[in-house]
Amino acid sequence: DDIIFHPGHIDFAAHDVSLASQLTKEITLSVPIVSSPMDTVTGAEMAVAMAQQGGMGFIHYNNTVEEQATAVRQAKRHLPLAGCQFEPLVVSASTTLREVEDACEGLGLPAGKYPSVLVTDSGDLGGALVGLVTTSDLDLLGAEASSERTVGEVMTPVADLVTGKRGDGESELKAALASCKKGRLPVVGEGNALAGVVERSLLKDQLFKYPAPLGTPTTNAAGQLSVGCAVGTREGDKVRLEALVKEGVDAVILDSSQGDSVYQLEMIKHIKKTFAGLQVIAGNVVTSRQAESLIGAGADALRVGMGSGSICTTQEVCAVGRGQATAVYHTAKYARVHGVPIIADGGIQNSGHITKALALGASSVMCGSMFAGTAEAPGKYMITEDGHRVKLYRGMGSLDAMKKGSSTRYLGESQRIQIAQGVSGTVKDKGSIRNILPFFAQAVKQGFQDFGGKSVKHTHDMLNAGELRMETRSGAAQTEGGVHDMHSYTKKRW
Repeated sequence: DDIIFHPGHIDFAAHDVSLASQLTKEITLSVPIVSSPMDTVTGAEMAVAMAQQGGMGFIHYNNTVEEQATAVRQAKRHLPLAGCQFEPLVVSASTTLREVEDACEGLGLPAGKYPSVLVTDSGDLGGALVGLVTTSDLDLLGAEASSERTVGEVMTPVADLVTGKRGDGESELKAALASCKKGRLPVVGEGNALAGVVERSLLKDQLFKYPAPLGTPTTNAAGQLSVGCAVGTREGDKVRLEALVKEGVDAVILDSSQGDSVYQLEMIKHIKKTFAGLQVIAGNVVTSRQAESLIGAGADALRVGMGSGSICTTQEVCAVGRGQATAVYHTAKYARVHGVPIIADGGIQNSGHITKALALGASSVMCGSMFAGTAEAPGKYMITEDGHRVKLYRGMGSLDAMKKGSSTRYLGESQRIQIAQGVSGTVKDKGSIRNILPFFAQAVKQGFQDFGGKSVKHTHDMLNAGELRMETRSGAAQTEGGVHDMHSYTKKRW
């Protein structure tokens, strides 16, 4: 907040600004925003939503190897299409209706409220589609008499279904859904293998309820959504890494609050030797000296920030870190010479901070608290005593998170006394990430237009040439730059 950019000359429209930027040496984002690998921020559903919007999500590793690998599998098999349901309920024809109801209750649905139930020969996504069960197949069946009936007895068989083909574009699938006048369109591939299902209600929400994404989906060469993961630097993390690579992870973050360590250097070398095509993001760092070590070891990107997150207490507890603007500027200046992008991680509270981070040399930004409390973030909503709808949000250095295993990122798992470097709490319901990211992207475009930056690369060139001017602001100037002298007001971001 203590720096502000000077306006430049405008000779282009805000919508002409390109935010395309490198996340790593090999991965390009159309919206340079990624979600943090925190256990209350990024799971499989957040990773899917971020990639669909043009960013990318990094799945946390405060879980077992199997749980993290499953999350990657779920995200990678999700079709990069609007209206595609995340992890639809899939069963086999021999499943009883009682078992379906139990599964629905496990998903938090009221008794008797069935979603669409897809039926495959294997009982899983990827099996051959054999039918579909909807509310209309069940609503006239008596509960007691029907509970032990199998899905195969009541389903609509595949021969009577309208399906879409994997590989069809969004426009073709939308046209097929519109013409058949059904509530859902199963999408199948070779051998009638179920790839997903496009839901009319979800499609309508994404077309009319939320603003249109300002980026294109982030996908790999195979057309799958790009997904990242965090891993540690211990010997056991090599086993975790192997499982993630098997599921198709596109990039990994070596997760540590202080990344300039022998552990990261050894892990980078191991990854580059064993999984040559995997992109490695090292860090966290805040100085060019730290960056030098990790770049020399082969890092494909660096994560910059130490103690600047809203739930982080590292600077307070350990007296180590750096102001985020200074850290981003100096680290990016060094890394740029070596062709290594940096991610500004921490301290992002609004779209202006994203604009500043990118203008100071970052190629992308990482958000935690901004995305906590969204519909796609892990965890269930709770209602507080004063009536607010909230979700849990905690720092990975909090004692609660360290009890689940995150102490490795602070190199403290063997210590007898665990020192907290973060806090736990709750954040208010923020709605869907699909409503937030387009706003951020548009606001950043307008910021770039104001100081004359036509793209992220152009802005970095302006910075290096001394054409991008800025100054520090006093406390009074910061107050003046915000809303003031109002009796009351409502702050709507869009």
